[in-house]
Amino acid sequence: MRITVVAVGKLKERFWADACAEYLKRLKAYARVTVTEVADVDPGRAGGVAAARAKEGEAILAALPETAHVVLMAIEGKQRSSEGLSRRLDELALSGRSDIAFVIGGSDGVSRAVYDRADETLSFGPVTLPHNLARVVLLEQVYRAFKISRGEPYHK
Repeated sequence: MRITVVAVGKLKERFWADACAEYLKRLKAYARVTVTEVADVDPGRAGGVAAARAKEGEAILAALPETAHVVLMAIEGKQRSSEGLSRRLDELALSGRSDIAFVIGGSDGVSRAVYDRADETLSFGPVTLPHNLARVVLLEQVYRAFKISRGEPYHK
């Protein structure tokens, strides 16, 4: 399975980068996982929030693998338990969708074009997470999903 995480913004603090690196290292045993960072756009320089979202959206869409099943991280998305995410990844793999991309937008959300490209949305609940933390949680949950799928210890 190939998993791509497309995230708006860079991990500036070392502790975020270290946490992501740890989960990426752990995930190597289960899938080819890559993280692509796209630049966040300052609304003040872009002509407003909508224009910034549109520019970020163009970069997100350009970074997505053409054949990927796209999962947009969105607060209003479908909430899944860890076991539910594990089952969903298994369902996608069994249906021949072995190229999955997760999108984490910037602080002002994503453009309509990104929503339209998404095959589904996923939420970690009604809380708002900083995108750096959302990236760590996503990588951890994908790792946990693989462990659950294979019946390996970790997820309890």
